[in-house]
Amino acid sequence: MDESPHTVTTLPTARQPGRPFDPPAELLDARRHGPISRYTFPSGKPGWLLTGYDLIKSVLADPRFSSRKELMLHPTIDYGGIQIPPAPPGEFLLMDDPRHSRYRKPLMGKFTVRRMRLLTERLGQITADHLDAMEKAGPPADLVTAFAKPIPAIMICELLGVGHQDRDSFREQIDAFMDAEAEDEDVLAAYTTTQHHLAELVAAKRAHPTDDVLSDLTDSDLTDEELRGIALILLAAGLDTTTNMLALGTFALLRNPDQLAALRADPTLIDRAVEELLRYLSVGKTFMRTALEDVELGGQTIRAGSPLILSYNTANRDPERFPDPHVLDLHRQDGGHLAFGHGIHQCLGQQLARVEMRVAFPALLDRFPTLRLAVPAGQVPLRPEIADIHGVKRLPVTWDT
Repeated sequence: MDESPHTVTTLPTARQPGRPFDPPAELLDARRHGPISRYTFPSGKPGWLLTGYDLIKSVLADPRFSSRKELMLHPTIDYGGIQIPPAPPGEFLLMDDPRHSRYRKPLMGKFTVRRMRLLTERLGQITADHLDAMEKAGPPADLVTAFAKPIPAIMICELLGVGHQDRDSFREQIDAFMDAEAEDEDVLAAYTTTQHHLAELVAAKRAHPTDDVLSDLTDSDLTDEELRGIALILLAAGLDTTTNMLALGTFALLRNPDQLAALRADPTLIDRAVEELLRYLSVGKTFMRTALEDVELGGQTIRAGSPLILSYNTANRDPERFPDPHVLDLHRQDGGHLAFGHGIHQCLGQQLARVEMRVAFPALLDRFPTLRLAVPAGQVPLRPEIADIHGVKRLPVTWDT
């Protein structure tokens, strides 16, 4: 017989005042009760909340748990029985094999460690250009708009072959349809506009291929619709997650001056620093899976059709996996965080994100040795917790001139 598990009645989203980097206290409390809790979704359907590292990692590697969009339930919103359609062609994050592999496999060779490291020089130039502009404008500055947004945006646009004249429009439209606070009609309009831009981009690459990922993919059996879906996934990931890691990571370093000093004193710490910031911040907070069959998990029977919420931010703060998990420690030896997921859906662009952070953080700290917050930490506005990605809306900083 299954042991009676802890029950979570409402998915906690609010972070504790003064603790912008920590998961909600109620989530941490759920983890203390055990790695798996019962959770009833807003529609009334019973499901599960996973907060433990080992259980989440095992689910991510288990094909009995599906990523298919049409099987998902939103963890906090009741859509009133509306039937969710399957993911559109190309949008492979919300698919299982074999559809998932059809789109991921052609991309895997284009985001290898070696290929991404070859981008270091170009990333250094992009970063230097934006730091030059920031320095010329003088303090104070919003680090999100001056630094964190443009660097990954330019990089992913170059990889996809988006022309200079279209980059600002792409970024604005993607920001708009990923805005958790926007009205539904505004999100739909931005999504429609983005799809139109992507259709034009795919047509241009078919007609005149250049040296970029999207052009390479036109030399395959992928349809235009599939190419649009792939491009949308890569753009959205490249423009949002790394942006928030750069901004929130800088915020975390400024709030942990001993760790900031350690990194300044020993630049060779940057690789460990990036991994520790990824673990500590876990900007991708939760992901979903659905059981395809009855599965025994964590002493519980997960029935076929049951939805599961995977709490990455508590997994990466699991004390059974990471000693002193709530401490930012750039010397930490314990790797293996789940910030990029695990299994066949592990983040395709993780090596690009790592290279961007390894280049951008040291460059920023070297250029502005007196960098500090321009407002009290409690006044730094966080993104709404209903957003899929944790981050800051703005990061006001200043420095001595």
